[in-house]
Amino acid sequence: MITLDHIYLLFGVLLAGAALVLRGRPAGSTLFWGLFAAEFLLGSILPDWANGIVALVLVALAARIRFAPRASPPKRGEPRLLLLALAVPALTVLFTLTGESFLAAADRTLIAFGVAAFMALLLALAILRERPDAASVEMRRLIDSIGWAILLPQLLATLGAMFATAGVGDEVAAAVNLIAPSLGRVGLIALYGVGMALFTIALGNAYAAFPVLAAGVGIPLLVKDGGDPAVIGAIGMLCGFCGTLCTPLAANFNLVPAALLELRDRFGVIRAQAPTGAIVLLANLLLLWALAWR
Repeated sequence: MITLDHIYLLFGVLLAGAALVLRGRPAGSTLFWGLFAAEFLLGSILPDWANGIVALVLVALAARIRFAPRASPPKRGEPRLLLLALAVPALTVLFTLTGESFLAAADRTLIAFGVAAFMALLLALAILRERPDAASVEMRRLIDSIGWAILLPQLLATLGAMFATAGVGDEVAAAVNLIAPSLGRVGLIALYGVGMALFTIALGNAYAAFPVLAAGVGIPLLVKDGGDPAVIGAIGMLCGFCGTLCTPLAANFNLVPAALLELRDRFGVIRAQAPTGAIVLLANLLLLWALAWR
């Protein structure tokens, strides 16, 4: 059975190969990516305090080193590269639906996504007739262009888990319960959805906001009122993603693309996305009201 640990190991090996691609790269960034690879390779067997120290060292390195700029201009795209990109979601759906015999039941969709990504990589190497080490070379070029922001999803998801463990969700629930009787179902839906978006804007990631709002509003108020937990959870995350479109704290989504595209306005991506985020948030609130209590 392929488990999530196997995906972490494969990605860790690929990241370690990228860390070893020197070719004039700054030594600090090599150490940074090497430690990041070590977290994928050894994180599950290291004690919590050791993982915490590695995370702090990564933060310290990110504040001090300069990542290498793009080494070469982007090459002209080819239509077949788009097909390779589309292969990832197609294979993910296929493996999710048919992978009972070789994928672990826990986190099957995520595992299927990882397997699909590596299969697409192998297809790319074969179709483009590249050597296997081309994956590490191009990965190093890309991650150096992105820089420290690539760590944000993992760190912010950890922050959300810490908030949940610390009982922040319980405090939110206690505060909401003071005004819940006067809000009604529609008001609670708006509080949950808009709260997910605002917490995401403040924290930079919907994965950090979700444990707080789910524990504070989603489960104790909406689910106990008879709402479908699957619908409330899924659409609640989508409300959070609307906030992701509008915050500079989601640097890997909003600031890094502006830098890679060399936009004059570093907040240009956010300005373009914010109206769409507001419209989609309103649509999500309507879907919550229509679908969660069918």
